Amino acid sequence: MEGQPSLVGETRLPTQRRVRQIWAIGGGKGGVGKSLLSSSLAISLSRTGNKVLAVDLDLGGANLHTTLGVDLPRQTLNDFFSERVNNIAACVSPTSIPNLEFISGAQDSVSIANVPETQKTRFMQAIRDVDADYVIFDLGAGTSAHTLDFFLAADINIVTLLPEPTSIENGYRFLKSAYFRRLWLSPKLHTMRQWIEIAMDSKNNEGIRSPSDLFRAATREHPELANLLKTEIERFRPKLILNQVRTHSDIEIGFSVKTVCKKYFGIELDYLGYLDYDSAVWQAIRRKRPVMLEFPNSKLVTSIDRLVDYLLKKHADQRSSLL
Repeated sequence: MEGQPSLVGETRLPTQRRVRQIWAIGGGKGGVGKSLLSSSLAISLSRTGNKVLAVDLDLGGANLHTTLGVDLPRQTLNDFFSERVNNIAACVSPTSIPNLEFISGAQDSVSIANVPETQKTRFMQAIRDVDADYVIFDLGAGTSAHTLDFFLAADINIVTLLPEPTSIENGYRFLKSAYFRRLWLSPKLHTMRQWIEIAMDSKNNEGIRSPSDLFRAATREHPELANLLKTEIERFRPKLILNQVRTHSDIEIGFSVKTVCKKYFGIELDYLGYLDYDSAVWQAIRRKRPVMLEFPNSKLVTSIDRLVDYLLKKHADQRSSLL
C-alpha cells in the first residue's frame, strides 16, 4: 500500500509458508538473559520433534552461538544483508542438538546494524520459507527501528526483564516503543501518524504523556478512526517472562507490569511466568555449553519446558496481526 513501510506491508505472508511460527525474544537492555532464553526455548522446542532455527538478530553484538555451545560460523547474517549470498540457507549452521540449527548475527560489520527497509523485507520473506517449523529471534538490546520491526513481525512477541529497577524501566520503555511503532506501522492508522509521532516524543507540547493521552487526542481529531485504533491496540498481545527471580516479591513484579500495561496502554500483557535465579546458568556460560544440556535436571530446565508446552498448546495458531 502507498506510504506503508515495506517490512510490515510485505511480511504478512500466507499461512502455507514453510515456517509455522516465529517467536521473538526482546527486552530493554543488555544482560537480561535474552540469548540464554532464546537458546533454551529453541532447544526445548526442538525436543518436541519440531525442526527449529534460532536466529541471532543482535546485529553487532551477536553471542547466541556461545549459549548454544557452538563456534562462530564462517557465514553470518552480514553475508545475507550485504548480498554476498542470495539464499538465507547459506547462512544456516548446524548444532550438535537434533532438530536445531542457527544463524549467527553480523559480528563483522558495524554498518549492518542499520538495516535498510528493503533488506528487512528481503530477510523476513526469506525466513518464512526456511526449512524449519519454528524460528526463534534473539533480538539485540534497545529500541532501534530494526529491533522493534523484527519484534513486531514475529508471531509470538516475548519480552524478558530482571526484577531490578533499571531492567524494569528499560523493559517498560521497550514495550512503549514497540506499542507506538506498531501503531505507526499500521496502514489502517496512516492518517493518525502525526499524532503517533508526537506521542513518541516524551517532551511534546501537546500534553501527550501516555498512550491513553494519545488515544484521547487522536480520536478527538479523527473520531471515525477511534474503533480502528482501539482494535489495533487490543490486537497487540506481547508476553512477559521474568528472569532471575529470587523472592516472592520478584514474582509479583510481573503482575505489576501487566497492570501498568493494561492501565496505560490498554493492552493485555500475557505474563507467562518466571525463571528462578540459578547458579547453573553462569557455570554453563563459562563452559560455553547450553544450560539445557549441561544441567538437564535443574529447575530452570523444567521451567523452560513448561513455558514451551504452554506456548505450543495455547498459541499454536497465533499469527502476527500486522497487515
